[in-house]
Amino acid sequence: MPYWNRRARRIVLTVALVGQAIVGFAPAANAHPHVWATVRSEIVFGPDRKMTGIKHAWTFDEFYSAMAVQGLDSNGDGTYAKEELAPLAKVNVESLNEFDYFTFVRKAGEEAFLPLKGPEDYWVEYDGTAITLHFTLPLKTPLDPGAKGVTVDVYDPSFFVAFGFAEKEAVKIAGSTQGCAVKVEEPDPESAETAKALSEAFFSQLGPNSNYGSQFAQTATVTCGAK
Repeated sequence: MPYWNRRARRIVLTVALVGQAIVGFAPAANAHPHVWATVRSEIVFGPDRKMTGIKHAWTFDEFYSAMAVQGLDSNGDGTYAKEELAPLAKVNVESLNEFDYFTFVRKAGEEAFLPLKGPEDYWVEYDGTAITLHFTLPLKTPLDPGAKGVTVDVYDPSFFVAFGFAEKEAVKIAGSTQGCAVKVEEPDPESAETAKALSEAFFSQLGPNSNYGSQFAQTATVTCGAK
């Protein structure tokens, strides 16, 4: 089975709830990526100006969202209550654990990623057009970003899902943040143009350890104090 098809079964997994998921992806199968998500995040701070985690809100594309909510209106009233969407939230966050929640945090200038705890306060909302997955990822060890800062990237290494920060108010900081700021850097636009010219055969050969999607990541850098 092609790698992208395996990811269709595993990534942001509604497949457990939507039996036609693989068929549903077919119209998008001619070009990578296959799912699009708009990211809004909050960098959460606790006491002593220490960063404690990241609160995400990921809004998925209309096509994927329509597929994801199929069969979830259990009372048939035409709306999707938070309780009806709870199983969707659960299967998403549990499945995303395998992919490190597509969230990569590290001290600026260092290679090693900072360890994260499992998600908290996760839930899904649906506005009739798009679903939004909300969840918080705590850092295992809170830290002061300092003047050099901490970077936060959100991306799918295989580029099956295209993540992009929202155009407005994409990343905020919340909590005890006096003297702290966040800046979002855009990826190289030429990388995206190059990807458009690649065939699906290229992406199907990407293995599970591929880091191809990192070049499309927008980087949020959090700093506290003067440089």
